[in-house]
Amino acid sequence: MDLMKDWGILKRTQSWNYLVLILLSIYWDSRGEQIPTPSSPRESEDVSITVGRPKETGPGPKLGTMMGVFLPCLQNILGIIYYIRFSWIVGMAGVGEALVLVAFCGSCTFLTGISLSAIATNGAMKGGGPYYLIGRALGPEVGVSIGLCFFLGTAVAGAMYVLGAVETFLDALPNAGFFRESVIVITNSTSTNGTKPDLVATTVSTPSLHDLQIYGIIVTILLCFIVFGGVKIINRVAPAFLIPVLFSLLCIFVGVFSAPRSDASSGIMGLNLQTFKENWSSDYQRTTNAGIPDPEGSVYWNFNALVGLFFPAVTGIMAGSNRSASLKDTQRSIPIGTLAATLTTSSLYLISVLLFGALAAREELLTNRLLTAEVAWPFPIIIYVGIILSTLGAALQSLTGAPRLLAAIANDDILPVLNYFKVTEGGEPHLATLFTAFICIGCVVIGNLDLITPTITMFFLLCYAGVNLSCFLLDLLDAPSWRPRWKFHHWSLSLLGASLCIVIMFLISWTFTVVSLALASLIYYYVSLKGKAGDWGDGFKSAYFQLALRSLRSLGANQVHPKNWYPIPLIFCRPWGKLPENVPCHPKLADFANCVKKKGRGMSIFVSIIDGDYHELAEDAKTACRQLSTYIDYKRCEGVAEIIVAPNMSDGFRGIVQTMGLGNLKPNIIVMRYPEIWRRENLTQIPSTFVSVINDCIIANKAVVIVKGLDEWPGEYQRQYGTIDLYWIVRDGGLMLLLSQLLLTKESFESCKIQVFCIAEEDTEAEELKADVKKFLYDLRMQAEVIVVTMRSWEAHMENGPQQEDSVEAFTSAQRRIAAYLAEMKETAQKGGKSLMADGKPVVVNEQQVDKFLYTTLKLNSTILKYSRMAAVVLVSLPPPPLNHPAYFYMEYMDLLVENVPRMLIVRGYRRDVVTLFT
Repeated sequence: MDLMKDWGILKRTQSWNYLVLILLSIYWDSRGEQIPTPSSPRESEDVSITVGRPKETGPGPKLGTMMGVFLPCLQNILGIIYYIRFSWIVGMAGVGEALVLVAFCGSCTFLTGISLSAIATNGAMKGGGPYYLIGRALGPEVGVSIGLCFFLGTAVAGAMYVLGAVETFLDALPNAGFFRESVIVITNSTSTNGTKPDLVATTVSTPSLHDLQIYGIIVTILLCFIVFGGVKIINRVAPAFLIPVLFSLLCIFVGVFSAPRSDASSGIMGLNLQTFKENWSSDYQRTTNAGIPDPEGSVYWNFNALVGLFFPAVTGIMAGSNRSASLKDTQRSIPIGTLAATLTTSSLYLISVLLFGALAAREELLTNRLLTAEVAWPFPIIIYVGIILSTLGAALQSLTGAPRLLAAIANDDILPVLNYFKVTEGGEPHLATLFTAFICIGCVVIGNLDLITPTITMFFLLCYAGVNLSCFLLDLLDAPSWRPRWKFHHWSLSLLGASLCIVIMFLISWTFTVVSLALASLIYYYVSLKGKAGDWGDGFKSAYFQLALRSLRSLGANQVHPKNWYPIPLIFCRPWGKLPENVPCHPKLADFANCVKKKGRGMSIFVSIIDGDYHELAEDAKTACRQLSTYIDYKRCEGVAEIIVAPNMSDGFRGIVQTMGLGNLKPNIIVMRYPEIWRRENLTQIPSTFVSVINDCIIANKAVVIVKGLDEWPGEYQRQYGTIDLYWIVRDGGLMLLLSQLLLTKESFESCKIQVFCIAEEDTEAEELKADVKKFLYDLRMQAEVIVVTMRSWEAHMENGPQQEDSVEAFTSAQRRIAAYLAEMKETAQKGGKSLMADGKPVVVNEQQVDKFLYTTLKLNSTILKYSRMAAVVLVSLPPPPLNHPAYFYMEYMDLLVENVPRMLIVRGYRRDVVTLFT
């Protein structure tokens, strides 16, 4: 039966994977009663060192190197391409370029095998094979996207193998088909007179699509029954497929050395040096779709096209790692078995190139598609059996590995949609097997996978590139946990392997390369959106960590230039007031934290203090920290959570402000809400704590932003209109101006305009001051309206008498409360025979100075109410707490300042500029 009539066998049937080192110790390792090796521990499992026989980790049988890795890889690599296309490749490329082709493709899989061995020997390995390795090295998103592509490629590859076996069977036994189809092939032949070629029509019988579908479904179901029997049954059946294949290869080599036989074609001349020389160079030409040379053929072959044709013949090295959950010792079996299978098949290909190049003339190599069958000793039927069993064996390995890969992805609980495919430890992935069989049967029913085949090859190359990049990243980072037992690796080899994978992808087809990368990217995006976060200690996290350390060292401890200054707010989550227990932070504080960062860039630190003893409340603090972190993520804030346990809030904050952060990444702005409830709920401890926090910030050179009216702070989509008014009283390094500009970048404030109010005494040159401020703002590239407001000084007030103010009632009330508090202090001091004490410290009260502070805050409040009653938000400078004044007095000053102002930011800068005039 002439297999040359359908080029589709080649495209529908492909074997898969790699190259390398070591046949050594396979037999010794595969025996059942050998020196015991420790079983690979699972994650979250205690590992103890024991002497003697290792503990069984699961109810299922555990496999050694031979049955678990070497034979599955060998069975997956050896396929139909060797039987029906390898001699044709030698004839087209010539011996020289055929050797280069085998070495080029083999180098890719060899380097990938080295990378795979290094990662597999770096610790215990769960099920999932390459997915597990890539996911733990490059993160769950990359692992799942490449893992699902690899699963899809393996599942569809099973359909290609099944179709190849069925088609070969129907070619060998045409009468076994229920339906027959005929194709008329038109060829040129020389006319009898030699002047004009004649067209010759030949009717060729081909297998029917319906026969392929019927037999393909039956074979797939039979193979699924074998897979359902579990690893034990598969291991019993697999040799039945592999041994005849190896025997057929032996028959081919015997036939090559005994050629030519009496009934051989004239082009088969036996091993001959002259033939070898003639076949050394390449002879690229056009062919028909069946691969027959034709000057008017539709297919033109070159080296790039041959790479795409031959590469599937070297793939298959992942067949052993796909069974990692069923191996007794992954760290021993995967390197030895994978590399040994790769070395064996690569040696076979290289030797075959030399033998085929010396065996037959080039015309025979290009036209006799089943040259291997013709030279096989003693009968050609052996090759048909070898083709069928090799493809069925590869299909069995695909139907075995793909479900275990899908189950491993599901068991990691990254994508909830895959939860149906979870299996218990030691169990068989029956549901995943059914799903794989469904995909395989669906592709068999299609019957023509010519368009899908290149994409499947890309999925395998994508997986190999992922393995190489994983090893490259781990080698380059060289984290303390990176200690692989496999020492024959280097980051340069992994980088070369990944580069070869990418080059081969584009050599085969840049179109299908783009399609496969796009599909993997879509899966990555879907996993990023819908997947559950998993921290596997992947290489990217390590890279980010090392990059952060390097950046931190490069920043040093010197002050950051104003052009590079970023706000790093420390958000005081619950300093006063009561929130529900399930709300770890005031929700509007999270909204405000986003307002002080440009386009969300920067980091916020959310801090809460628990009063008590650390030894007793350590676990409570951890729980609270997790809750706060979850809440930060829910509010979509870029920040971290910290929970501090301290005897009281003042001590806790003092520790935070001194130690929080590293180098120049320490928080530079303290953000907290204004304690509006202190008088309403008679919380007498708040004034002293409030003043202590502000004084600690001043000493530590931290900026302060106090939010008054936090409950009314606008949400992300609550658009505000009006103005943002700045009452610029003291030099603060430009922080107030910068905050106003940051507010304008938010959607809620982008419709507002900025007004800058300069407070001056009555005898000041207002126009000159206004011009200076406008010039300063222009140089800062800030658009704002400047308004100069004159205010009577305390001395003028004393000389000319009081004026009617909007908040005069609040002013007189504050005076009465301060007088009452001062009288109580004096009475207490007289009874105890001591000096005036407040908040546990001696104080000196100058009543005239107290009145001056009250008057100043009254005038500022009146000015704010006069000009900014309808403002979206008011920013005003924070007056520092006066020395030796009771904290209660300071709270009275502050209450008078914020009286009747619905939304205010009270800002204090620090001893440095945060804006600059220069480019």
